[in-house]
Amino acid sequence: MEFVKLIIPLIEVGILTVLLNYLLGFFWNTRAMDLIVGFLVILALFALANWLHLPVLQKILLGIVEVLVLAVLIIFQPELRIALSRLSFKGKKFQETSEFDRLLEHLTNSVYRLAERHIGAIIVLENQDSLEEFANRAVMINGDFSSELLESIFVTSTPLHDGAVILRGSTLVAASVILPLADDTSQLAKTMGTRHRAALGIAESTDALSIVVSEESGKVSIAREGMMTRGVKPDRFKGIARSIFSPPSPKRHFSLREWLTR
Repeated sequence: MEFVKLIIPLIEVGILTVLLNYLLGFFWNTRAMDLIVGFLVILALFALANWLHLPVLQKILLGIVEVLVLAVLIIFQPELRIALSRLSFKGKKFQETSEFDRLLEHLTNSVYRLAERHIGAIIVLENQDSLEEFANRAVMINGDFSSELLESIFVTSTPLHDGAVILRGSTLVAASVILPLADDTSQLAKTMGTRHRAALGIAESTDALSIVVSEESGKVSIAREGMMTRGVKPDRFKGIARSIFSPPSPKRHFSLREWLTR
């Protein structure tokens, strides 16, 4: 019994270390990391107030912690969902691979290959709001999506690289698309230029999901509902896309086109 009592704290420390390492690895270099750091600072202040027996400060900080927990669950729901899904003990052979999953996998690979090569790009995934007015003023392609086609468009030596690409389901609708620029640039860093402003602009005026690859830093950002998320890693990228374009009910199988245009 004494031996068990001695190793229980070590087991607890080991489990907490693994969990913290997993969470930090998932959110590192993202905007969520700033919120996590702030949360930890408040917890440290709460512990200090408890140690110094400051009851008023304890109550205030406890209220702030409760609000922050709810805020994290609401704001980062897509990211938390994909993080928890990765903890599944089922093998890949038991997981259904849908048409959407295959497209998302190819799209993710293409985006991060462009990022590795520091090739600037804007890719807009059409949702319920039609982007036809923007596509009609661009170069119409209406071809089946493929990684090779998407990546070749943004090579700087091609005439179509300067602008955005619109994806509707598995169809690459148009290239060299000119998007509206965001009026409010307060959430954009000084290093972000017209490409990020255009990605944010289309996310403000429609429900589309826009993906932007920075030519300067090679980082991937996502704009949705008028908000820009910077430094997105591949797993988080997939989680955000699935949270927007996933079917509402598992009882019915939706085709990729139905998911993205429902």
